[in-house]
Amino acid sequence: MSIAIITGSSGLVGSEAVRLFADKGLDVIGIDNDMRAEFFGPAASTAHNKANICAEIKSYKHLDLDIRDEAAINALFADLGSDISVIVHAAAQPSHDWAAQDPKTDFSINASGTLTLLEATRRHCPEAVFLFLSTNKVYGDQPNNLPLIEGGTRWTVEDIHPFAQFGIDETMSIDASTHSFFGVSKAAADLMVQEYGRNLGLKTVGFRCSCITGPAHAGAVQHGFLSYLAQCAVRQQPYTIFGYKGKQVRDNITGVDLAAALWQAYRAPKPGEVYNMGGGIYANCSVIEAITLCEEITGRPLAWTLDDSSRTGDHMWYVSDLRKFQTDYPAWQPRQTIKSMLEEIIDAQST
Repeated sequence: MSIAIITGSSGLVGSEAVRLFADKGLDVIGIDNDMRAEFFGPAASTAHNKANICAEIKSYKHLDLDIRDEAAINALFADLGSDISVIVHAAAQPSHDWAAQDPKTDFSINASGTLTLLEATRRHCPEAVFLFLSTNKVYGDQPNNLPLIEGGTRWTVEDIHPFAQFGIDETMSIDASTHSFFGVSKAAADLMVQEYGRNLGLKTVGFRCSCITGPAHAGAVQHGFLSYLAQCAVRQQPYTIFGYKGKQVRDNITGVDLAAALWQAYRAPKPGEVYNMGGGIYANCSVIEAITLCEEITGRPLAWTLDDSSRTGDHMWYVSDLRKFQTDYPAWQPRQTIKSMLEEIIDAQST
């Protein structure tokens, strides 16, 4: 028996990982207690994703567990033991805005919960691959120290800088910058995942993800940029841009493409390694550019306002350099543009 344990299994990435790993022949056990509804309200609940994957995949087993429950996690891992081939850790408190309201809960989920899973892996299935969804927020606001140029619709990096052509690589420091509380909790988990690989020899791999999106995403004001923007466009709700004149740039990747990257790493893990992961140079946009695309796709204007106050630790320009991952896993490539992502999300939200 070969088992995949996927935390956050009802979320955007988790649900896509469930589908892919099950399709590849693994028995999948999902862990998800729908904390997203508690974070962002009923509209952000992942219950619909849970229902969908339970209906689609008859062999799928869902457990309503909290990753902070050390006794329950250890009991599960002890029961399954060496049958566990891979742990995809996608559960998290995902919003740096929300984290500022309750840093203790944020840290307990993102840092302590990750440590609980790592220890369970070490004790009960040390040969399993441990794949962790980190975030580009571990870099704090360090990207804002790049030589940025303000254009008509976006910030860009001066051509003379090494990051200008391909994006930000993994050499960027996570020190000497202002982090959100979310960024701190994820950085603690990120470093711990690396240490279990580099120090203890576990097959750990971290993915420092930029924006992740897709039609299964339950976007909210505090989290889920493209999904929430598309929701506003479809429902004709006003949208608020926070800071930087709406010219802040993000690269975006779909949950499907990210799950495919996770599969590649599972097949040939490089212990203790970290990768920047996102849409890279293939799929990035500013908020203003995304609004324009939404208007083109829906055929109607979107009402929006600008709040001059930017969010703590927010990036003015962030594009992931994917070359390190693509060098190690040349079979993988992101497959969607920003426009095709928005078309897919808007179509799903319109039905």
